[in-house]
Amino acid sequence: MKPVYVINGFLDSGKTDFTKYTLAQPYFRTKGTTLLIVCEEGENDYDEKLLTMTNTIKEVIEDEEDFTPATMMALDAKYDPERIIVEYNGMWNYKNFKLPKKWRLEQQITIIDASSFVLYFSNMKSLLSEQLRNSELILFNRCDGIEDLASYKRNVKAINQRADIIFEDQNGEVDVTLDEDLPFDLNADPIELNNFGYGMFYLDALEHVDRYDGKNIKFTAMVSKPFDMADNAFVPGRLAMTCCAEDMQFLGFKCEYDQASSLKEKEWITVTCNVRKALVPEYQGVGPLLSVVELEHVSEPANPVIDFSNPAV
Repeated sequence: MKPVYVINGFLDSGKTDFTKYTLAQPYFRTKGTTLLIVCEEGENDYDEKLLTMTNTIKEVIEDEEDFTPATMMALDAKYDPERIIVEYNGMWNYKNFKLPKKWRLEQQITIIDASSFVLYFSNMKSLLSEQLRNSELILFNRCDGIEDLASYKRNVKAINQRADIIFEDQNGEVDVTLDEDLPFDLNADPIELNNFGYGMFYLDALEHVDRYDGKNIKFTAMVSKPFDMADNAFVPGRLAMTCCAEDMQFLGFKCEYDQASSLKEKEWITVTCNVRKALVPEYQGVGPLLSVVELEHVSEPANPVIDFSNPAV
């Protein structure tokens, strides 16, 4: 299986610069040919000297209908590359992205021009979401002068919770934390979470579980009972719409409760939980583990779905 590295992003986001930098790194210079498939050409192009020095062959596919497994297998037969880099066209729907069976998606990276992020997120959210959804790394460049990078991080994490997110300005990497941007009081006992607040807690706890270790939280949640979970546990959480109504995720953490067997799937509760950092098999690692302190059965709230664009609910 030949490894494929996909570089996503809209035109002039910096995909070519990132790819050129990657090609030039010693760790990427291994034996064999690199096939570089470019699906849109901007003002910045690849220097022939770099391509020759890195044993890279560039091929351009200009039309989305030509980006097919058959076309790629023809290139494979022609060049027999050891690895493939795809600089994908940001205006093509990533849902249509398909690789030949002999190729394996090794890594997907999305490059974003931070100065244009709000424009694309507001007007092309569906296309952008498809770029972000399965990316392992999301790189925001050109962050100079942008103060609210934490909101950019929130919006991306709502779509892809697992991705590593890096912000860069002209001086290098920018550290972005959410400490002062959280819509609740970390020192309260319990920390009370509204609709938006629960969504923010969920995203933040994925990265900063230490921040909540030993604290109590209170929120209204829907009950989920995965079939493979122990009888003394369940998952309280909320549905979140990340792009459109057809594209919702359930956000919740494992919760220990002696009376979990009495709970019904999809019923609503208001629960106070203690949070602790623990090794949780269901996470395949360390993460937030909740335990019930107090539980009350309630009716479905007026706003059952988390809307990350509306902090008021």
